[in-house]
Amino acid sequence: MGKKISVAVLGSGMWGRNHVRVWSELGALQAVCDSDAARLREIQSQFAGVDVHLRAEEVLSRADIQAVVIATPAPTHYALAMAAMRAGKDVLVEKPMALTSEEGKLLLEESVRLNRILMVGHVLEYHPAITRLRALVNEGALGRVQYIYSNRLNLGRIRTEENALWSFAPHDVAIILRLVGKMPQQISCHGAGYLNREIADVTLTHLSFATGIEAHIYVSWLHPFKEQRLVVVGDRQMAVFDDTRPWEEKLLLYPHRVDWSHGNVPVAQKSDPIAEKLESEEPLKIECLHFLNSVATRERPMSDAEEGVRVLQVLEAAQKSLEAQGTRMPLDHPRDSFYAHPTAIIDKGAVIGAGTRIWHFSHVMSQASIGSNCVLGQNVFVAKGVQIGNGVKIQNNVSVYEGVQLEDHVFCGPSMVFTNVNNPRSAVVRKHEFQSTLIRTGASLGANCTIVCGATIGKFAFVGAGAVVTHDVPDYALVVGVPAQISGWICECGVKLKVVRKKGVCEACGLSYHMSGDETLERVS
Repeated sequence: MGKKISVAVLGSGMWGRNHVRVWSELGALQAVCDSDAARLREIQSQFAGVDVHLRAEEVLSRADIQAVVIATPAPTHYALAMAAMRAGKDVLVEKPMALTSEEGKLLLEESVRLNRILMVGHVLEYHPAITRLRALVNEGALGRVQYIYSNRLNLGRIRTEENALWSFAPHDVAIILRLVGKMPQQISCHGAGYLNREIADVTLTHLSFATGIEAHIYVSWLHPFKEQRLVVVGDRQMAVFDDTRPWEEKLLLYPHRVDWSHGNVPVAQKSDPIAEKLESEEPLKIECLHFLNSVATRERPMSDAEEGVRVLQVLEAAQKSLEAQGTRMPLDHPRDSFYAHPTAIIDKGAVIGAGTRIWHFSHVMSQASIGSNCVLGQNVFVAKGVQIGNGVKIQNNVSVYEGVQLEDHVFCGPSMVFTNVNNPRSAVVRKHEFQSTLIRTGASLGANCTIVCGATIGKFAFVGAGAVVTHDVPDYALVVGVPAQISGWICECGVKLKVVRKKGVCEACGLSYHMSGDETLERVS
């Protein structure tokens, strides 16, 4: 990582103590600041050679400290983070980064203006179980995500400066937003204060997304036992992250399914859970190492200030709903950041990213989600609940039906066809039998090809014009024919590869690949 980076921790209370310990273990702890002199004496006795300060100004004036960690009470976060950046320090600020989204935006703007790293301490995002869960969702292992819920409950430290929503929920909001990849459209929150009528001890927050995903977050510090559980329900599998379980049981997959008896009676088929193997590294240590790397490389951290602002926007809407006895609060989505031809129909409730262009006679239904910088050609139909990533190009006369998901930079050629039922009959309703189709990042689907539902097209795969795909297509595979078969391999840049002795180098861009199986090609550089 190069030159040693010296870090100061502001605040050595309950969570700040953990920061002091981890930064000391990493060999980066230079100073600790706290307004409690007794705490500082204890720090000095436990961590030899660490400087202590009673005032933040003393720390921020030191030229030998490059970065600060702010683990003080939430009402102080904004002022300390702003002062630290203006003093030339990179900042890791604990959640919430501020008490309003407007303050969060000001911190974000100042970090950009001063070229400072500003990272928010959403530590659970760095938990190995959450990292693995994100990968499973992105790989499509759970199928289409339908529902998420989180319980964060305990009989623990009861705050007086913030309610349970602001104290407990930020971590879960951050995780859910990253798993879904979108902001919710509407938020409602119910709760009550029992110890102090002005401070809610218990809240239940509901998030509704345009993609059809629903999520709820239940938090309380008046609970008879500790529970920290996140459940993600997909149409193929369900995942449970339980942070109170032993390490080897923290992330379990349940390959349950629902069969339809006689075409219209749902029957649950239960399966035993499968434990995911996880790296046994402390999440806070992973987070701190990530911050150090961002400081050293100047790369944007995962839980950056933009994410911090998004979390604040959700918390603010939830707080407004809480104060209005659970009234549903909409989140504003700018409608003037994309272009739609006057003949195009955009149903209310569709979410469309900035820079996207939608041309003649196209129709985007409600709850569809389209990313930024996409192009939808003439006569394109996007069904309810469809998820389309960023940079996707859909040529003329393509219908993207319910159950289809397109990841980033997918290309759909003119008049290519998706399906969502294997055995359609006009007289038989089979909406409950819709199957998912996943098109992974960078894949290209040639003109007039057909993708039969239930298939996954791998990353950067290429489906030839007129081909009929009936099975999964591996990453980087070139498939042609009826039914489609692998006829070769293709580079990320779209040029066909020559694979000799399990190795291939693109003649156009120089990328290298290696075959690790008969139908598995992996990029190596």
